[in-house]
Amino acid sequence: MSDLNPSLQQVDSEIFDLIQKEEQRQDESIRLIASENYTSKAVMEATGSVLTNKYSEGYPGRRYYEGQQFIDPIETIAIERAKSLFGADHANVQPYSGSPANQAVYVGLAEPEDTIMGLSLPFGGHLTHGWKVNFSGKYYNAIQYELDPETHRIDMDYIRDLAKKHQPRLIFTGGTAYPRIWDFEAFGEIAKEVGALLIADIAHIAGLVAGGAHPSPLPVADVVTTTTHKTLRGPRGGMILCKEEYATKINRAIFPYLQGGPHNHTTAAIAVALKEAATDEFKTYAHQVVKNAKALAQALADKGFRLISGGTDNHLILIDVTPFDITGAPAAHALNDAGIECNYNAIPFDPRKPMDPSGLRIGASSITSRGMKEEHMESVATWMDRAIRASENADELEKIRLEVKEFCQAFPAPGVMVD
Repeated sequence: MSDLNPSLQQVDSEIFDLIQKEEQRQDESIRLIASENYTSKAVMEATGSVLTNKYSEGYPGRRYYEGQQFIDPIETIAIERAKSLFGADHANVQPYSGSPANQAVYVGLAEPEDTIMGLSLPFGGHLTHGWKVNFSGKYYNAIQYELDPETHRIDMDYIRDLAKKHQPRLIFTGGTAYPRIWDFEAFGEIAKEVGALLIADIAHIAGLVAGGAHPSPLPVADVVTTTTHKTLRGPRGGMILCKEEYATKINRAIFPYLQGGPHNHTTAAIAVALKEAATDEFKTYAHQVVKNAKALAQALADKGFRLISGGTDNHLILIDVTPFDITGAPAAHALNDAGIECNYNAIPFDPRKPMDPSGLRIGASSITSRGMKEEHMESVATWMDRAIRASENADELEKIRLEVKEFCQAFPAPGVMVD
């Protein structure tokens, strides 16, 4: 019989070494990707547990496999914690991620070719909100709303006019690169006015909502979808929260229509993350994320960076780097070489192509999880400024990287064990 007990290092030293190098990279870098964060050691322990061995098609109390006496309580705990934390009637914690969660909303609450509305991807929306290359843009009549060309903010009068004209079945709020507060109440009024269901995708801001640092959509939205990573600091997974009247349709859309067995190790890690998110410490973190983002935005603006919409109200900042005679991709590459991780991103009305757009998207979640505060944002902004201005100077970028590495030593990364 083969031995299944040797360590990863013994079984596959190549993968082990790459994981170790990634752990070191995460420890030594300033990670500013808005969709990333650090999970706690407890969340990672649950994710890497024996629960990955178990198959559990169905829902608690209604499974198609035996041996669920411990799995059912785990999923039930996760469900109840999600409902309590967000104030929801119903929660489904089985979606594999945010996109399957959104797909379940379409399957459960709309029919192919129904009209749906969502923020256009180039303006900060998400693929699953009706973008043309996504299933949501192919199987539904997707009406995409844009931002005001002057303010780069959502104009609710424009949204109302668009909804009245097209009479959508579903209206999506939420996005991936919108740095301002979402006015869920105003969207809710419009949805009621046109007889639409309001879907709030809070994947990016779920942690801020849970911590009271952003208004919650739960009082007005019919359905709320989210990932469980990003600002919520959980594992890579998804959740759907909804009013009780939609619970059965949502559950059936996830299983058996879209998914089979849930990932029980992820469900357990979600439960842990939700318990952490219910603490006073998490509330402090959520508010600090916003404080740090605002401080970093101001420091960047003071150095001449052009911030889309003029700043931020949440965790992320969208920057037009073209005034520095550089575009998004080379700017992101230079920052990466300098030990500062971000992603290049389209800006509203961007004339450039997606693989080399005009902007950068950065976020403050990961650096906040490491314990950085407002007073540290000036240093981050200075390194960003130096790196972009020295984008073709390898020696200067390496010098910045070493400064960043030394700086990061004062802020231990959660869950990262580097000597």
